[in-house]
Amino acid sequence: MLLHLPDTLARWPWQRRISPWHAQVAAESNAWFHSFSVFSPPVQAAFDRCKFDLLAALAYAANTKEEVRSACDIMNLFFVIDEQTDEMDAAHTQELVNIVIDAMQNPEEPRPHGEAVVGEVARQFWIRASARATASGKARFMKEWIRYLYSLVEQARDRDEGILRNAEEYFALGRLTVGLTPSCALAVINMDIPLEVTNLPIFQDLHRIVTDIVLLDNDLLSFRKEYAAGDVNHNIIPLVMHERRLDVQSAISWLAEEHSRRVDEFLQLWPKVSMLTFGSDVVDNAVSAYLDHVANWPRSNECWCFEGGRYFGEDGSRVKKERTIELEVKCAEAHL
Repeated sequence: MLLHLPDTLARWPWQRRISPWHAQVAAESNAWFHSFSVFSPPVQAAFDRCKFDLLAALAYAANTKEEVRSACDIMNLFFVIDEQTDEMDAAHTQELVNIVIDAMQNPEEPRPHGEAVVGEVARQFWIRASARATASGKARFMKEWIRYLYSLVEQARDRDEGILRNAEEYFALGRLTVGLTPSCALAVINMDIPLEVTNLPIFQDLHRIVTDIVLLDNDLLSFRKEYAAGDVNHNIIPLVMHERRLDVQSAISWLAEEHSRRVDEFLQLWPKVSMLTFGSDVVDNAVSAYLDHVANWPRSNECWCFEGGRYFGEDGSRVKKERTIELEVKCAEAHL
């Protein structure tokens, strides 16, 4: 079955850019991550082909060398947690989440012998990432990081109980599991932006819109991989097919319409948000950097999806140009 993938970011003003520190910090971060031997050599090789460091270098293009290094580290941590919890029930996911939270709340304490290695990965990540962090930067990141981790438990509970969410329910959980909020908080962890600023409704609205855009693009571009693996409960395409009795291409068209509506909302809101001032050049400059980072995420994510190898292997450049993929026919509707 040949599927057409719409060019959802055709109107997005931010274009591809990449950190000049990419090659150096990626080598450092990957060597650090390999030292934990989280995976067997074949699985690690497959993990490396996904180029998670590329996602960091694209998304954190304007950050310092040290910040890009922390971004590379957290991308490795994100996807380790994702891989390990994908097959876990809610109880075991909660255990792993507790390990990660404890490791980051108590980074000076050695991890217990025999504990899952992800605890030590998280501990070392946090020691490096928080070394120069402001109090507001730490608080913002930890709040959003813990919300992300708890959302994985809820996602596992859905798997345990065979829950198929409707679109509205899916967005409520997906906005957390996609991990964008802690990722954006990490970008400004060394800046002192008062929490009451980023908690303003207009900032929250902008962040929700961008998160939805990234979530929809993720689901569009990861659909073939997840469908092949039988993972149909946490991707909006099969959920909308089930809820609205649509075929695959019609569900993709629905996704494109939802995406386009959010791009419209973003383009209307951006001039208002970007003109705000807070009576301090330091805060204004930090907020400007934060907003630029948030707005850069959709393009960074899309570029990585095509270039990283996780979803299309060596075929990414062709898919990006032609916007077509072949879906192995198992009768997608029946599969739901």
